Amino acid sequence: MPCPPEPPRPPIEAQVERANAGGRVPIVFLPGLWLLPGSWDRWAAVFGEAGFPAVLPTWPADPPPTPSAAGHAGSAPWTVGEVAGHVAGVIGRLERKPVVVGHSFGGLLAQILAGDGLAAATVAIAPAPERGVLPLPISPPRAPARPGGAGRAVPLTYDQFRHSFANAAGEEEARRLHERYAVPAPGAPPPRTAALDPWNDTEVDAAAPARGPLLLISGELDRTAPWPVTRAAYERQARNAHHRTEIAELPGRGHSLIVDGGWREVCGTALTFIQRYVCP
Repeated sequence: MPCPPEPPRPPIEAQVERANAGGRVPIVFLPGLWLLPGSWDRWAAVFGEAGFPAVLPTWPADPPPTPSAAGHAGSAPWTVGEVAGHVAGVIGRLERKPVVVGHSFGGLLAQILAGDGLAAATVAIAPAPERGVLPLPISPPRAPARPGGAGRAVPLTYDQFRHSFANAAGEEEARRLHERYAVPAPGAPPPRTAALDPWNDTEVDAAAPARGPLLLISGELDRTAPWPVTRAAYERQARNAHHRTEIAELPGRGHSLIVDGGWREVCGTALTFIQRYVCP
């Protein structure tokens, strides 16, 4: 059965205006590569009920959201620094410093923004590695290599998505997640080589005094950002002398942990951490 279309989302200007109008601490959700921003919709509802209005930026030069992942054209290639600058521009229009939550590539961005002092608290879920952090994953994902031509975006086939994202989900659920959330994205190297790629042009300032509290979450069965990758990020971040750094490994979870059937556990883990440090 086809998945229902993704509901239309207000433009980012309207999301920022709504967040500012309420006077509460907003939350900025950052998706990973190959996932639609709508992967955060259920999280946005949960955090909204907890008092945190959600803002969901798209990537630079992204086309307007389409009703389904299949109709989404993807983005032109850009560097990590360009995307971080784009999201920092969105955060700069918020009247209160937000909480930032990111997954995969978005988890790396979340740490960059935190290091720049732009986050009241941060949760990085299965984050991609920053440049200079190079533990070897147990099993590299079957993701497309970086395309040679500018402006090209590449999709994940179902088999690639099943291996790299939804290996911990059942077959039926994996196909539903691929149809609903998978979207073409600029080809990027797997974590095994990403830390040496010139595309990955921005390092995380883990020691920044204004970083804020940080939680890193890893899925036990994650093949794309496995435990050694997240643990390496934690060990670097834990050197911050000014703010709390924590790490959690969730058993039985793969890289699709923010959208699959166990998403509530991950969402609850993130919300509990945030509420310890930030009052909306």
